[in-house]
Amino acid sequence: MIPQEFLDRMRRMPSLDFDAFEAALNTPAVRALRVNTVKTNSEKLIPLLPFSVSPLPFAANAFYAPEDKVGALPAHHAGMIYMQDPGAISTVCAAAPDKGLRVIDLCAAPGGKTTQLAAAIGENGVLVSNEYVSARCRILQGNIERMGTKNVILTNLSTDRLADFYGACFDLVVADVPCSGEGMFRKYDVASSEWSPENVKMCAERQREILENAARLTRPGGRLLYSTCTFSLEENEQNIDAFLTAHPDFSLLPVAPEIIRITASGVCFSGAGHDLSACRRFYPHISPGEGQFVALLARQEGDGEYAAKSELSAPDRKTAQMAEAFLRDALTEIPDGMQLLQWRDTLWLTPDFPIPLRGLFAPGVCIGTLQKGRIEPHHQLASAYGKQYRRQIDLSDGDPRVTAYLRGEELPLTAAEAAYGNGYAALLYEGAPLGGGKIVGDRLKNHYPKGLRNRG
Repeated sequence: MIPQEFLDRMRRMPSLDFDAFEAALNTPAVRALRVNTVKTNSEKLIPLLPFSVSPLPFAANAFYAPEDKVGALPAHHAGMIYMQDPGAISTVCAAAPDKGLRVIDLCAAPGGKTTQLAAAIGENGVLVSNEYVSARCRILQGNIERMGTKNVILTNLSTDRLADFYGACFDLVVADVPCSGEGMFRKYDVASSEWSPENVKMCAERQREILENAARLTRPGGRLLYSTCTFSLEENEQNIDAFLTAHPDFSLLPVAPEIIRITASGVCFSGAGHDLSACRRFYPHISPGEGQFVALLARQEGDGEYAAKSELSAPDRKTAQMAEAFLRDALTEIPDGMQLLQWRDTLWLTPDFPIPLRGLFAPGVCIGTLQKGRIEPHHQLASAYGKQYRRQIDLSDGDPRVTAYLRGEELPLTAAEAAYGNGYAALLYEGAPLGGGKIVGDRLKNHYPKGLRNRG
């Protein structure tokens, strides 16, 4: 039930066709999926889906979908798709990030924008993905692993701690801040039940604090992308107006033209000190999807560079030699541009970028765990680097071994597959890394994590 007080507030919103807006709120939520180009492409993925899709007009490799219950599909297990609201997809598209950027995602769970950003900036870019709530950080970590990203450092810190450590070093800072969730009323009943004007005010205050820390992380000449999934002026234009007043070295930028075409201009409310029309509002009656607000800001050029140093250590010589021997056996080559680090009893391939020890959740791609003079490989290594494995078992759609693997069963191998010889292997589904295993004779020992397996 949509709160009447919310509707009354929206009725007073300037430049809003309220009748069309209210009618849209009484229609079903709209679903979408994004193709993970780290692992596959649209041409390979779409024929594998058990339903028809249609392309989003503002985003490449993204499609409207009739359902979102895809968790058991092999394509989902293999990280070929991410289910995401159209409005949420539009946020990253608004900034159109380039390859090779240094990016930080301040409020990243469950991982839609983080994995979208990681794909956009490519393996030569670096992404710090942060989530303050530990339980949500675990969900974020699972999606990062499933999507096979290689360039992500995952942290569990407050935004002020991040700013203290890194300083103004990022080309793009993404602040998709916690909000009152007005844009999610169609999708989640709990968003309606928890809404109140008091909660709107509380959220706005918290957002202003995050924005201040986001400014501290934006390098001179860099950009700051602020977004919410709510409609209130307090959390959107009023926050941006106050921020611009407090930070004259920042200014609003126009977003990508594709996003302008499917959104409404920002509201220039009474008493505003700045032209806010470059802000964008994603309304369900203008473009199919849930609510979203986006403001893209630029910091003026100037001097400044980060001075942070990584707080993780390289492994000792013996452990490093063991890790290198393991990687040479498992992979065709040791990944270029990544550093080998040890964290507790695990080994990692990490981006060459400062990594904080306090609040660290995952510094990159986990190679595996040290166990009595050997390395037990981690699922993430196969998910991220499966296409670089020496031993690859590439299964086609319809091969019964795909279903068996996702249930955790040991697999029979063909003579050609067994000819790789004993050792760690990656299992691929239609060319996308699904997980790992170990070839022993003519069998593949299943290493797919128990918590990820299909039941039945």
